[in-house]
Amino acid sequence: MDDLQKSAAPIASREIGAQRERFAAETRLAGEVVSRAEGACDSAGCVNAPFLSLETLAPRLPPRARLIGVDLGAKTIGLALSDVERRIATPLLTIARTKFAKDAAALIAEIKLYEVAALVIGMPIALSGVAGPRAQATRAFARNFAELDSTPIVFWDERLSTAAVERSLVENDVSRAKRAEIIDQMAAAYILQGALDRLRRMDGQPRATLPK
Repeated sequence: MDDLQKSAAPIASREIGAQRERFAAETRLAGEVVSRAEGACDSAGCVNAPFLSLETLAPRLPPRARLIGVDLGAKTIGLALSDVERRIATPLLTIARTKFAKDAAALIAEIKLYEVAALVIGMPIALSGVAGPRAQATRAFARNFAELDSTPIVFWDERLSTAAVERSLVENDVSRAKRAEIIDQMAAAYILQGALDRLRRMDGQPRATLPK
């Protein structure tokens, strides 16, 4: 992790913490709706494995294994990584998109490097709750990726994630150039942190204490 990522991580953590209470109920419900709507496996069965709901994924996770958060854009793919205890999401890197095969290979390389147990992919649902063209593109990427790699996939509502991160970076006087370098991976951290917090609530644990 370079100096820019290290300096960005506390900003991401503070913004995630500030937004938690405001969006906790909405994010929890939206995340559950997204995972089921995308053909996830739940108590009713599996439709499009390896897409899972968090409820189905949780008991399958090894005691100490990382998750990767994915913010899928038209030109870039932001990645974030959890710690092995799955408490804190940290910005990891940004992949410049070229062709699907190369994009997928870059993601698979990170999965193997960190021995990742599952992917949490942001699902761009509109504020109205409607899944538009970006959501369709995200589903298509996930379906194609699942044909190359068996890592389980969870979809998580990414509404307001990029806007929240952008606002935090501006408030912290991060230059436009530096914002462009890190905003996608920070948005991925925002998405992943929401899923991590949900997993901890499901396990009866308190949410992680983030750095001030």
